[in-house]
Amino acid sequence: MPPVSPRILTGLFAHETNTFSVQPADVPAFRAMLYVDGPDFGVKLAHTNTEIAGFLQAADAFGWTVVPTVAAFANPCGKVTDAAWDAVGGQILRAARSEGPFDGVLVALHGAMVTDTYDDAEGAFLEQLRAIVGPDVPVAVTLDLHANVSPLMAAMADILVSYRTYPHIDMRERGMQAGELLHRAMARQVRPKTVLARRAMLQGVDGGRTDAGPMVELLRRVDAIEAADPGVLAISINAGFAMADIDCVGPSVTVTGDGDDPRFQAIAEDLMDRVWETRGVVTNTYLTPAEAAAVARARTPDGRPLVIADYADNPGAGAYGDATNLLAAMLDAGLENAAFGCVRDAEAAAALHGAGLNAEVTLAVGGKVDPRFGGPPLMLTGTVVHLSDGRFVCDGPMWAGIAKSLGPSAVLRVGGIDILVATNLLQVIDLQTFIANGIDPRAKDTVALKSMQHFRAAFEPIAARVIVADSGALASPDHSGLPYTRVPRPIWPLDAGAGPRRDGR
Repeated sequence: MPPVSPRILTGLFAHETNTFSVQPADVPAFRAMLYVDGPDFGVKLAHTNTEIAGFLQAADAFGWTVVPTVAAFANPCGKVTDAAWDAVGGQILRAARSEGPFDGVLVALHGAMVTDTYDDAEGAFLEQLRAIVGPDVPVAVTLDLHANVSPLMAAMADILVSYRTYPHIDMRERGMQAGELLHRAMARQVRPKTVLARRAMLQGVDGGRTDAGPMVELLRRVDAIEAADPGVLAISINAGFAMADIDCVGPSVTVTGDGDDPRFQAIAEDLMDRVWETRGVVTNTYLTPAEAAAVARARTPDGRPLVIADYADNPGAGAYGDATNLLAAMLDAGLENAAFGCVRDAEAAAALHGAGLNAEVTLAVGGKVDPRFGGPPLMLTGTVVHLSDGRFVCDGPMWAGIAKSLGPSAVLRVGGIDILVATNLLQVIDLQTFIANGIDPRAKDTVALKSMQHFRAAFEPIAARVIVADSGALASPDHSGLPYTRVPRPIWPLDAGAGPRRDGR
């Protein structure tokens, strides 16, 4: 009689919640970004750079029977609605209840989700999942590098594995790593337990950059520790997500060890001490919009573009994607052969589609959600040079193989600048965002885009130079003006007297 194949519950439920955003993450927001039902995992996700692809790879390697549920990811924005929590997270929980028993659980979360009901949404999700599958079923979880890891999350998951790259290009690899550890746990080769270390910090490790700054040294130390101690199964340095006004905000270190040994907590605390010591390190130089436009104006084109990243209006951090301050500065500077993308403005996109290709139009663009963050609407006159449905497939390092949609989109040429106007909120991390909309960024002298760091994976290789601007939008690196009320105080950098508290929050 052939051996019984282990049954593994799998799913992905992810959102990075900017609690200061007025735009909620409802069910349509998840469906606009990524929403794949379980039966389609193999067809739609197996060959992508996603955690689910890593889970499926592990299933093939270890002979599992996968019970797929749902893979859903909404673009960062405001709180996840209770209806979306029930539709997506509830789908996984209902499968756990109705399709068990299971030998193991393998789920991908973000780690910085906040809902209408739960500040610690992933902790609540894992607690409910654990109550269904029982205390003895190994649960392995992947997290984003920007997770706000809570004590409840660490207690409910036997195995926590976070991304180790920013830009995030190792999702599939981390999925496979979590799967390998789950396999060892189910075989009783290891008894994984995760411990957590935190400090009184809103942000740290230079925002999580893994191409520069303190994270480079920390990851080298992690590699050395994991190589020297076979009992250390996985170490994750989590930069945290500062745009969440919650109790468990901020950086952390998790160590998944074999068994319950105090050395694992000591390792986590030692690494977290280094996170605290390097809290003031910032490797970006943040230019004003006028300064960035002046750099573009003054340079002599050399066949490769100057890339300007609007850090503060990054949709990947929950900003509204409609800030206009940088675009206004570029127009004032009279830049030629330039591109700007994306301005998320569904009203303007619809008007441009209504006007038609080659039409001369005058309309207000951007700045409509909350002009306090990034500038007011701009009244622009230009020519509609491209119209599209906004669909494209990423071919860059981060989201290779994933289909995306900007929704109905248009390119408005104003002077020497091609402005990509989109319906859906989406960070620019892939060249196809522009190319699928008739703009070849490689042929431009200046390319301005809305992203903090993820753009670098695809755009640095084509750039003559990269500069970073702070347009004053919702994801500005200066958090002092935001109305934090729920974070534990004192906390760095909001409070000068904040110290390295070790209360586990």
